[in-house]
Amino acid sequence: MSSYDDQSAVSVLGLGPMGRALAAAFLDSGLRTTVWNRTPGRAEELTARGATTAPTAAEAARASALTVVCVVNYDASDAILREEEVTDALKGRTVVNLSADTPGRARDTGAWADQHGVGYLDGAIMTPATTIGTPDAVFLHSGPRELYERHRPVLDALGGTHTHLGEDIGRAAAYDIALLDIFWTAMAGYAHALAVARAEGITGRELAPFAQGIAAILPPLIEQFAADADDGTYSGDLNPITSAASSMAHIVHASEAHGIDASVLRAAEGQARRVIALGHATDGFMRVTDLLTRH
Repeated sequence: MSSYDDQSAVSVLGLGPMGRALAAAFLDSGLRTTVWNRTPGRAEELTARGATTAPTAAEAARASALTVVCVVNYDASDAILREEEVTDALKGRTVVNLSADTPGRARDTGAWADQHGVGYLDGAIMTPATTIGTPDAVFLHSGPRELYERHRPVLDALGGTHTHLGEDIGRAAAYDIALLDIFWTAMAGYAHALAVARAEGITGRELAPFAQGIAAILPPLIEQFAADADDGTYSGDLNPITSAASSMAHIVHASEAHGIDASVLRAAEGQARRVIALGHATDGFMRVTDLLTRH
């Protein structure tokens, strides 16, 4: 078996909290793990556990058939991978890029890799660093299936579930963006709710059990509304969009009465009212999906 196919070693570029968690999981599985970080001083604990610290990214890339990159975004990963010495070291080998960015950036880097003879898989980590190496970790991958299957034994060392989403390099990033859109929009809503509650003399701890009840309503709705969006039905039987717009208006007024910025919810209410004005008053709120994708 050549070093290009060696499944006993892996290199990790980027040692932020997530990168360190990835390297630790590889070490725990018995893989020979080489690490590198642009800023020195983050590898001591990993070195103590048996990792080899490479002095350069190029030397880290040469140490293994598979290099895993996990940095803040594709500006950072491209700055590393496109250095001439690193590119030369990666030729004939494979990169799995677990950095977060847009689908377009993922496809651009995939095209660069193809031009330079570098095998390339894009990926997304959908769970916190504390889950890495445990059954709770969730990884999404996209790119050539043959590469994914070849390196799956090494990737499995990271624990959890791994899903190959297709050959389109940008597909994992597209899932990542859509799923994080749900998360951060929800967190913005929760932060706003806590501000409104505080203004009314309600503590976060008092509100939390009821907030969890609201969250528990969502899973079946996610499934139902996904079908509405895919099928174009946008049923309003459960709750017509006119009711949604009225409810949002109450929240806006209550918020602004306390001097709390309600611009996010004002935007959502505005979208609902545009849908109503287009003649869809009996549809459900998910009709906004159609509004947003109109060109």
